[in-house]
Amino acid sequence: MTVVDAHHHVWDLAVRDQDWITGPELEPLRRNFTVADLAPQARAAGVGRTVLVQTITVPEETPEFLALAAEHELIAGVVGWTDLTRPDIADELARLRELPGGRYLKGIRHQVQGEPDPEWLLRADVRRGLAAVAEAGLVYDLVVLPHQLPACVKAAADHADLTFVLDHLGKPPIASGEREPWETAVRSLAALSNTVCKLSGMVTEADHASWTVDDLRPYADVVLDAFGPERLMFGSDWPVCTLAATYGQVLASARDLTGESDRRQIFETTATRVYDL
Repeated sequence: MTVVDAHHHVWDLAVRDQDWITGPELEPLRRNFTVADLAPQARAAGVGRTVLVQTITVPEETPEFLALAAEHELIAGVVGWTDLTRPDIADELARLRELPGGRYLKGIRHQVQGEPDPEWLLRADVRRGLAAVAEAGLVYDLVVLPHQLPACVKAAADHADLTFVLDHLGKPPIASGEREPWETAVRSLAALSNTVCKLSGMVTEADHASWTVDDLRPYADVVLDAFGPERLMFGSDWPVCTLAATYGQVLASARDLTGESDRRQIFETTATRVYDL
């Protein structure tokens, strides 16, 4: 089995600031993280392919990521960013695919978690953009907070021809141990066949200093039951995960949370199919 890491990031602060890295808790992330930093850790963990995911909402980042994918064999796909609300969104998606490395563009993501409107995904201009993403044959990654999940359910129901990928389980409050209303909302999303979930981002939603696999298990069990292994994929969320764990620890914890019979789906097959790697 060739493990696919379906969610990681890179950035170079000399090229562009990551303005979301603020405060003492995130200070360890205020340095460069490159493909060269990731590659040996990925190899050591048995990861053969990855999906590189956007970090900030600037148009220059996606072309840079596509060029990185063309340069590095490790990167098999890119989830980029473009403004879904722009009137020429369909043309812009076509332009991105014509750039060097454009064939690696597999999906689009927006930092919905930072939008003050909990129903941002349901705005008319956003809905038009989602329709263009579907028409382009791309998928849409959802990075949201639990209170935004009901809007995700409505959006996914309204765009049955678009695959929605929920990043980081929808960021459940693992540190507090609470499960509602997150569990009810995530199960409603999973009830729609055009939705997929990433087994990612859990360690940073837990207590960074003292988390255990048992802290993560109730939340992993919910998405395993709701989505099933055929709609679940592993993602490291490197380097953000390094706030709480090493790359190897994240992969090991994901293995501990899944049964042996499910692992090929979760660690390889689902991501390969969904992102057309």
